[in-house]
Amino acid sequence: MKLFVYVLRTVASRILSSTLVLLAVLQVLDLLEVTPQIIGRGLGGGGMIHYALLRAPRLLDQAAPIGVLAGSIFGFMKLASESAVVSMRAAGISTYRMAAMALPAALAMGAVNFIGVEYVAPRTDPALQEWWRATGVGSEPKVVAKPRAFRVGSDVVMASTLDLSGRTLDNVTIYRRDSAGRLIERVSATKAAYDGDSGWRLTQPHFVRFGPKGAREGAAESMAWNASFQPMDVQALFSPDEMPSAASAGRALSGGGSERSPSYYATRLHRAFSHPLGGLVMLLLAVPIALANFRSSQGGVYTAAAVGAGLFFIVVDGMLVALGESGAIAPALAAWTAPIVFTALAVTALLKLEG
Repeated sequence: MKLFVYVLRTVASRILSSTLVLLAVLQVLDLLEVTPQIIGRGLGGGGMIHYALLRAPRLLDQAAPIGVLAGSIFGFMKLASESAVVSMRAAGISTYRMAAMALPAALAMGAVNFIGVEYVAPRTDPALQEWWRATGVGSEPKVVAKPRAFRVGSDVVMASTLDLSGRTLDNVTIYRRDSAGRLIERVSATKAAYDGDSGWRLTQPHFVRFGPKGAREGAAESMAWNASFQPMDVQALFSPDEMPSAASAGRALSGGGSERSPSYYATRLHRAFSHPLGGLVMLLLAVPIALANFRSSQGGVYTAAAVGAGLFFIVVDGMLVALGESGAIAPALAAWTAPIVFTALAVTALLKLEG
């Protein structure tokens, strides 16, 4: 038990330290761009801290995989350099057991990353937008609501909004189509407001219905519209972030708001669950360093190989995800191929080195 705690603590502390350092570097680079505006608004150091905290969940998603790789390398280098690995192997402890001892650290970082991206970031992103908008000064350009086109089920919608809660839409135009994709109705309204379980209510809608006998116009004071389309869908559609959460991707596939192809959202849905496993891949790629002899050039070779393999994994994973989002390959194949293949390659390398 003491040995398990020692190995886990050695690797986990370095994974945490490496991730925090990378996160700090990304925060500094991000702040370099916005610091003049923060200072110009008179927000000072408190504003910079507030901005950094709200941006942290998104930046953690970028820092976590590299942090696990760097931390695992440093951790196993520490174990190898102080002859702890030699002692453990002399006691009959295999490399696989050493990897299993360090595994909770990588899984914990993956869990933190998943929670940050799927639960925290969808809340901090609107908060950051609201704070940034509320603290603007008169000399800055006025925020203008830009219209966006998206799909809600079979309907095509054009709307704009400045409501970060996602409960109102402005200048709404709805194009309704039949099962063959032909336009059957166009509905225009000055505003749409979410009314709880009853869905959306259009204000002063004007509609034009197209049929075999031509177009027929009409108007009303208000009209109900689509109960399945929810404020969280509006937030996802009008968010500046380009990575929808698993919840928003799943809703887009089930009839919620979407502005891209189904393959994009299906890939993102799979990616939300495969991405945290990248930490496991990074850990396994770093395990061979524990077997290296750092008194010779072997240590440098193993370290360079681990870094190269980790970066190559990120590149291949990104390429496959891009292919999946474009519909070139199946979404499940795009999201899970790189983690599975590189895990298999890492285990194969361990089998060969251990043998």
